[in-house]
Amino acid sequence: MLTSLKLRDFRAFPTLECEFAPGLNVIVGPNAQGKTSLLEAACVLLRLQSPRSASLSTLVRIGANGFVLDGFYAGAHLQFYASARRRKLALDSVVQTRTAHYLERGRVVWFSNADMALVRGPAEERRRYLDFLASQLHPLYRRHLRAYERALRSRNQLLRAPVLRWREIDAFDEPLAAAGNAIHAIRAELAAELFPDAAAAHRAISDAAGETLTLEYQPGHQGDLAAALAENRETSVRLRQTTVGPHRDDLLLRLDGLGSDLASEGQQRTIALALRLAQAARITRAEGRPPLFLLDDIFGELDLRRRNALLAAFPAGAQQIVTTTHLHWATPVAIERTFDLSGGTLRRR
Repeated sequence: MLTSLKLRDFRAFPTLECEFAPGLNVIVGPNAQGKTSLLEAACVLLRLQSPRSASLSTLVRIGANGFVLDGFYAGAHLQFYASARRRKLALDSVVQTRTAHYLERGRVVWFSNADMALVRGPAEERRRYLDFLASQLHPLYRRHLRAYERALRSRNQLLRAPVLRWREIDAFDEPLAAAGNAIHAIRAELAAELFPDAAAAHRAISDAAGETLTLEYQPGHQGDLAAALAENRETSVRLRQTTVGPHRDDLLLRLDGLGSDLASEGQQRTIALALRLAQAARITRAEGRPPLFLLDDIFGELDLRRRNALLAAFPAGAQQIVTTTHLHWATPVAIERTFDLSGGTLRRR
């Protein structure tokens, strides 16, 4: 459980403190009051990454040097400071020089209306979906991904140079292939594991019991990446970029054999929910306990049946922190703790 959370200079908040209960916690407030930022802070504290922004520097309050997050999760005291120049982690008041031990603690699944992009957005959205889960299940995954991204940026810069220097370009092939092959193996395994969970979740919350959701991992290269880089050298020169590798991966989503882009909006929303519930099921199996569920204002967009089905799908004992503009949807729901957020102030009811 996330029992407490303190923010300083995070997004629009100079300071904020909150103590959460087990079970369902609901934060109620008008739009543009910082409800999403509060959920985001919980995610960043536990996973050191934002589900909304690729850069942590954008999370610092305007005029501040850096943000501070502090909280207790599963009995451990987590502290994270980040600025444009440095980052500092502490676990139970002991400064951590590496992230691995810190990241062993928290497991998170994030739901938001932006999840529709998982279904109808570009492949980058589905790669991020896989990456966020993989980094929670595989300790070395973040390292592989960072190494791949660094090598890819450098290789592409050289491919865009007026004069191609192949000795320098080829020097990045080995680290690119080593990291890329590791990413490929983990993503492929993960997609296969997610498939039955996503299909089961979809059946549970779908309007049409006969619909079948399938997931298929589509790799950005075949076989060994080093060989694929050599085979595609001509294309890379012509396009001035690396044309094969995990940065071209996708996760194909089909409903009854048809692409999810052809599904109705209601069907697409159900697919997005099923993908998130599949993440939760995979984490629960791996860890022996459910993750923290962070749900950003999604219940207002769901009809009554989907809403109740989603709530029923949460594992027993799971903690949920939900933001909403109203509580009309929550009449039959057992809420453990309710907060009102307005004007930068959080009050418990």
